[in-house]
Amino acid sequence: MSQQVVVTVKPNSRKGPAVEEGPDGSLILFVREPATEGRANKAVAEVLAAHLGVPKSKVALIGGATSRTKRFRVG
Repeated sequence: MSQQVVVTVKPNSRKGPAVEEGPDGSLILFVREPATEGRANKAVAEVLAAHLGVPKSKVALIGGATSRTKRFRVG
């Protein structure tokens, strides 16, 4: 069974790769890659997979490819 996860992305961050929980319980992902040519999206998928303990192949971007708020399908 798959689920959707909504995350806020902070690309080009010195803090990354890291995952924090926001005050409302949402996930904030920090990645070092810039938001060009899909590099940040790929890095976010890898960090999210590691955080959730699932293989990278089970994480797919389904919305927000050019936005800082992204939706992923996990599972």
